[in-house]
Parts: sequence; C-alpha cells; structure tokens
Amino acid sequence: MELRDIEIFLTLAEELHFGRTADKLLVTRARVSQAIQKTEREIGAALFERTSRRVSLTPIGRRLSEDLRAGHLLIQQGVERATAAARGLTGTLRIGFIGATGHEISDIIGAFTARHPDCELQIREATAGDPFTPLRDGDVDLQVLWLPVAEPDLTVGPVVLTEALVLAVSPRNPLARHESVSLEVLGDESMLGSSDSLPAYLEEAVRPAQTPSGRPIPRGPVTHTVQEILANVAADQGVTPVPAHAVKYFARGDIAYIPIHDSPALEWALIWRSSGETSLIRAFAQVAGDLREPR
Repeated sequence: MELRDIEIFLTLAEELHFGRTADKLLVTRARVSQAIQKTEREIGAALFERTSRRVSLTPIGRRLSEDLRAGHLLIQQGVERATAAARGLTGTLRIGFIGATGHEISDIIGAFTARHPDCELQIREATAGDPFTPLRDGDVDLQVLWLPVAEPDLTVGPVVLTEALVLAVSPRNPLARHESVSLEVLGDESMLGSSDSLPAYLEEAVRPAQTPSGRPIPRGPVTHTVQEILANVAADQGVTPVPAHAVKYFARGDIAYIPIHDSPALEWALIWRSSGETSLIRAFAQVAGDLREPR
C-alpha cells in the first residue's frame, strides 16, 4: 500500500463517510473510491460495507485499521521530527517567569513540548523588580511579563494571560475585613515600592502613583522579588496590588487578598529581544497564539 492510500483508508475508517473524507484530505470523492477499491484488491477482501445510508468497517477492515494506525502514527511523528530538525526546531529554549505565571500557561508549555519533543525547555525565575536584564544579558530567550512594554529593543508577542488585580494586605490591616475595595483606598495606605530598575510606566500598571481621583499614593519599603513582597505585606509594612493568580498560588494565613472592584485588566505577554529572535521563539509564540488569540 502507498502512504497516500493508507491515509485515505484510515481517514475513511474514522469518518465513515466518503464526502467528509474527501473534504478532510482535499481530494475528490472519486479519488477516495479509487484508493479504497485498489486497497481491497490488494488485500483480497472487502474493507467497508456500503449502503445508500451508511458506511461501516468489515471485520477485516477494522483489524487492518487497528494494525495500520499505530504504524502510521510513528511515520507521522518521524516526519514531524525530521521537519522540525530541518527548520532548526531543536536545542534549548529558556523562558523566564515571575512568581507563578508559569503555572498559568502550563497548557501552552505542554502543547509546545508535544509539538517539538526534541526541544529542551528550561524554566527560569525572573524578578518583578528587574524583568528586562535577563533578556538583554541573554540569560533567557523569552520572558512572560505584564504589559505595557515599550522598549525599542524588545518584541511584544501574544498575550498569554489576562487577569484582575487584588490588594494584598496584612490580616491586621482594617482593609482585610472588606469584601472588596476601590483603588481609591490606596491614598490612605503605605504602598510597597519598586526598585529603580523597573521603568515607571511598568510600575504604574500595577502600583499607580495616584488614586483614580488624583490623590498621591504614599510609598513604603522597596521590594524586588515576589518573596520580598509577601514578607513585607505579612509584616504589615505596606499593602500592594498583586495579580489575581497570587490568591491561588500564594495563599497563606498572614496575608489577605481583597478584590479590587475597579481594577483594570492586567495582561501578560511573551517578550523577547528583537535581535535574538530564533525559530524556537517563533515556534513558542505560534503555539501561544494558537491557544490564546481569538480566531
């Protein structure tokens, strides 16, 4: 049997409909019929029972389908691996994540490794206070970072996560008794600060300088990492908005997370150094786009 005839047989065995099989394989119904007739002559037995209303596998056809499918899958995988190698889709891809964002895109990571099994994926931790240095120093190839990102040497790829902000406070803070709060309450609190390595526009997306009414928001201790943020909040050294996924991954008795009912949406996207773009980066961005971007 030729490979194309095997594909036609296996597709018809799955669809049990000559028209759908032809449409799926982008061939004519006559081509499907010819291939099945040829295969039946080679086997010496009918593989399908055909009536005006239905198509079904004969016992011999069912057995042949089971025997061929496993082998056909191995052929497909071999071709895909060879194609990936020819396109340069081998090697190591290093991705930087802040906090638990890697858990939130585990489906993208799983889909990428399934499509490109010969690629090694390395997960690196990035700091919230200095997210660009690992990219620019070449320590990571991709970074998952909240938007906006307006750096001339960096490319912004597909959005992979959209969420709200919640307010992290100590249980000793009176705000911990509220079911939800407005960003306006930050004018009466000491909010944790960010290091000078974080651009002001990027800090503004999470820790605004003013309340919605224009009141300045006092700044407390400067934090660089997720663990520093959690420790300072737990010690009642300040409050801070944090991404909503923190509720799931950083639940602890000494921190309360309060919904912010007027929170803007926080988007996280793939970021990479424009001059360092590779086929692996494009492949990961393609998988992310396939799973996240609306069609």
